[in-house]
Amino acid sequence: MNILEKLNKRKLIHPPNHVLEGLQYLTIMGSISYGVSNDSSDIDVYGFSIPPKEIVFPHLNGEILGFGRQTKRFEQYQQHHVMDNDKEYDFTIYNIVKYFQLLMDNNPNIIDSLFTPQRCVLYCSQIGNLVRENRKLFLHKGSWFKFKGYSYSQLHKMRNKKPEGKRIETVKKFGYDVKFATHIIRLLNEIEQILIEGDVDLERNREQLKSIRRGEWSMDEVEKYFDVKEKSLEELYTKSTLKHKPDEGKIKELLLNCLEMYYGSIDNCIQKDPQSKMLINELKEIINKYDR
Repeated sequence: MNILEKLNKRKLIHPPNHVLEGLQYLTIMGSISYGVSNDSSDIDVYGFSIPPKEIVFPHLNGEILGFGRQTKRFEQYQQHHVMDNDKEYDFTIYNIVKYFQLLMDNNPNIIDSLFTPQRCVLYCSQIGNLVRENRKLFLHKGSWFKFKGYSYSQLHKMRNKKPEGKRIETVKKFGYDVKFATHIIRLLNEIEQILIEGDVDLERNREQLKSIRRGEWSMDEVEKYFDVKEKSLEELYTKSTLKHKPDEGKIKELLLNCLEMYYGSIDNCIQKDPQSKMLINELKEIINKYDR
């Protein structure tokens, strides 16, 4: 029984039934996956689920997209601040289709969810394993713009956001929000790995990130690191041999394979490539000639 099923049984969470039935992957995210957590860290859990076939292929219910009454689309289930004894959980479980789209867009949080250390994986089906095994397929040079944008966002928050909750004490202690600073440096380090290696090791720079969380870096040092690293990453982006954009065809093929593993045949759900169909028919005719 996975953590979602356990908490649902105890009525601490209330996901749609199809999220539990179609669950394929659950992993711990955040500071735990980066190797920098402390005892008070919340537990962020991300994952993906396969909903009923009619949600992914609404035309099977006779629905015409944009016409008449439209079925409510399931994209994700979220529930935050779920207390279980002394642990606090935040859950985000995506529809597999949206999950693949966000991966293809190189959304940093979603990319991280596929590259978490094995110790963080709470549940992984055969389909989940297939997606993890093919995780490098999603990486492309467009990730630089996404990760840089997220890093800029964290930089802006570090400089301007008024602290709330637990962060008030952190700012009093260190003079600025070290959590935002940690995210800035982490994002820059991650995109450097992606551009050079086409891979991500979330724990590689944990000692550096721990030192920032301990307040051993000044805010000025964080900003200088950002400026220097941004320039070097711009050069690295130009030299990187990583593909410029995602291979949508291969990613779609992986998605369809996952759906077929779960639903069985999906021949009645999608239109096959006409050229491929023609080639298959020609091959069948040739085989039949030899069989006569």
